[in-house]
Amino acid sequence: MDLMHSAGIQATSYLQENFMDFQDWFLFISTVADLRTTFFFFFPVWFQLKEEVGIRLIWVAVIGDWFNLVFKWILFGERPYWWVHETDFYGNVTPPVIRQFPITCETGPGSPSGHAMGSSGVYYVMVTALLSQLLPQKRNTLRGRWLHGLFWAGFWAIQVCVCLSRVFIAAHFPHQVIAGVISGLLVAMIFEQVHSIYTATFTRYVGTIGFLFGFALSFYLLLKMLGVDLLWTIEKAHKWCERPEWVHIDTTPFASLLRNLGILFGLGFGLNSPMYAEMSRGKPSQGLIFHFSCIIFSLLILHLFDSFEIPTDQEILFYILSFCKCTCAHICAVALIPYSIFCLLQQTDKKDL
Repeated sequence: MDLMHSAGIQATSYLQENFMDFQDWFLFISTVADLRTTFFFFFPVWFQLKEEVGIRLIWVAVIGDWFNLVFKWILFGERPYWWVHETDFYGNVTPPVIRQFPITCETGPGSPSGHAMGSSGVYYVMVTALLSQLLPQKRNTLRGRWLHGLFWAGFWAIQVCVCLSRVFIAAHFPHQVIAGVISGLLVAMIFEQVHSIYTATFTRYVGTIGFLFGFALSFYLLLKMLGVDLLWTIEKAHKWCERPEWVHIDTTPFASLLRNLGILFGLGFGLNSPMYAEMSRGKPSQGLIFHFSCIIFSLLILHLFDSFEIPTDQEILFYILSFCKCTCAHICAVALIPYSIFCLLQQTDKKDL
């Protein structure tokens, strides 16, 4: 592994030495590739354009990130920004100088890359959805093949940019981002065949959330009793990060887990709420004004929720409040905001009559 890690350090060093002019681009790509973009931007848009795609986005992102957490705990992957300081591989030779950035110092293990895994899974869902809408029965035509090739070329271009950005900022080694892309694609392809998520009851959502949290917590506690600390990377992040303020609690394994489960809980609660049921009965009569208004107000409210900062001085409280915040945000996007706009348009229609 030392040879693979040293090759990864060389790749990071090469990118930082020769492509520093693209620093802002790489930082932007890493920020956009975070699952927060999926939850607070892609989801509300797709949920109104095509509900099934929005639901699948959430399931792929949440389950994919859960698998990513489990894989990271099993594989014990290093991260470049601390490995280069702790390894004995270089001996008496001075190791390459690796620069850090405000988003470098993530606190979880490095393999596989969560950004690469989430990005490949989410964009696979969106690309296949777009192709199914634009080319339902025309894939064999010249236009169909051209669009098909264009969309998938764009997909792979995005994945390459995400992988390069994660290596550039020294958050991951190259083999970790490649593993992330492959893992994310597998999760997305599997969920392409799982149709029960579109009609899942609230009980099933609660059961799924309970299993995901219970398994992760039990796995963590079991290994801790055996003397294995799965949070070993947090100490390394604090030790080797250049600036203490770059180490964020929301990058810890349990923070991302509770955030994701809160989003899934909010989706399940919203879809199975009386508001959503009543709205669905009259939804076919709603047109572009309804869907456009839902998108605009959902994006606005979700942005307000996302920008709300939770106190970080108490870790357990942070996890609980993060779960509650994400739950409330997505109940608003799924049920409360659409229902309010639905009622407002209904009243307007009655006044016009």
